[in-house]
Amino acid sequence: MLAEKELFLEEVKGRIDPSVGFVLASYRGINANGFAGFRSRLVEAGGDFFVIKKRVFVKAAKDLNLEYDVNELDGHVGLAFTKDNFLSLTKALYSFKKENDAALTVIGGHFEGKKCSSQDVELISKLPTLLEMRAQFLGLLEAPMTQTLGTIQAMLTSVIYCLDNKAKKE
Repeated sequence: MLAEKELFLEEVKGRIDPSVGFVLASYRGINANGFAGFRSRLVEAGGDFFVIKKRVFVKAAKDLNLEYDVNELDGHVGLAFTKDNFLSLTKALYSFKKENDAALTVIGGHFEGKKCSSQDVELISKLPTLLEMRAQFLGLLEAPMTQTLGTIQAMLTSVIYCLDNKAKKE
């Protein structure tokens, strides 16, 4: 293998290996401005997009003990990856896919040590973010306390209404 190809292969392995996860996507018909906007969305989400040759990706994946076949990769292939927040990456990816449906096709991905199909990646993108989950959890903790407080307040006000009614009768 040529030295340049070997360096490129090592760069691809370096991008895949330390990342929390990656999404493999096929793209078609995206102009330069659209592609720049797509990349900037992924960067805002804490990720990046790397255009890659299919055979190089399969070789890098094989070296990292990941199973991918060249035949399952269709069209121009790119690798969206992140080092810290896979959920934000998938949300940004599917947001772009929703706006440009014919331009991007998710092939699959890899998340927390497991291979994911395109349906799995889509389901992951629909999960709530960390902040949303924290808000839901706090709401879950807050609801019983609010109900208890409402019940106590209702009991106290009912006692006051009873005393007021008794005072009006006398």
